[in-house]
Amino acid sequence: MAQNVKGKIAYITGASSGIGRATAIQFAKEGIHLGLIARTESKLKEVKEEATSYGVKASYAVADIASLEEVEKAVDDLKQHIGPADILVNNAAIGSNGSFLEIEPDEWKHTFEVNVFGTYHVTRTVLPHMIDNNQGDIINISSSNGLKGTAGSTSYSASKFAIQGMTEALMQEVRRQNIRVFTLNPSLVATELAFGAKLEEQDKEKYMQPEDIAEYMVSQLKLHPRIFIKQSLQWATNPF
Repeated sequence: MAQNVKGKIAYITGASSGIGRATAIQFAKEGIHLGLIARTESKLKEVKEEATSYGVKASYAVADIASLEEVEKAVDDLKQHIGPADILVNNAAIGSNGSFLEIEPDEWKHTFEVNVFGTYHVTRTVLPHMIDNNQGDIINISSSNGLKGTAGSTSYSASKFAIQGMTEALMQEVRRQNIRVFTLNPSLVATELAFGAKLEEQDKEKYMQPEDIAEYMVSQLKLHPRIFIKQSLQWATNPF
């Protein structure tokens, strides 16, 4: 029997736009209650309003996941308003383009502070309840760049490779508590992170959309709790 996701509570980082926003709306359609985390309150309010139109509970907390203190406060607020998470989607990330020597040391460091330490901060804060509850799902959004480095993305690729290693190790640690930890590794997805101001110019029939990744997550969550796909790579069929 597939896992019933209706009524579960999911925390999503980077929930104000892109994959995070699409995931929140898709989860709401499935009856999953939402704890939304991002840096932009106005956008979080919009996502909350749309999500609650599907009859679920939703709450949001403004936080920069690079700060453990802000994450701990955000998670505490969400727990009080909608309850602790059954599902965690570590989606928030930043990109950094440029050759190895072009990217300044501070930018390199900040990429890791958000993409790696941010994922660590949120997971560290949410995981204890899952262990106590003897179940849970943690989805880390990595990238195809986390499986194969590409020129011009040294800091971004390095941070996403780090996510792979952290996920693999954590997965081994918490399997006995019935907690599934897995990565998604999409190639190019039509988001502001990828295309910036030119997003609306892209052919939606060619590039993967955030909604495609959200639908894929739902299908993985619905797998029977005894099984999960620890790592998967998502490709656009014909983006040329």
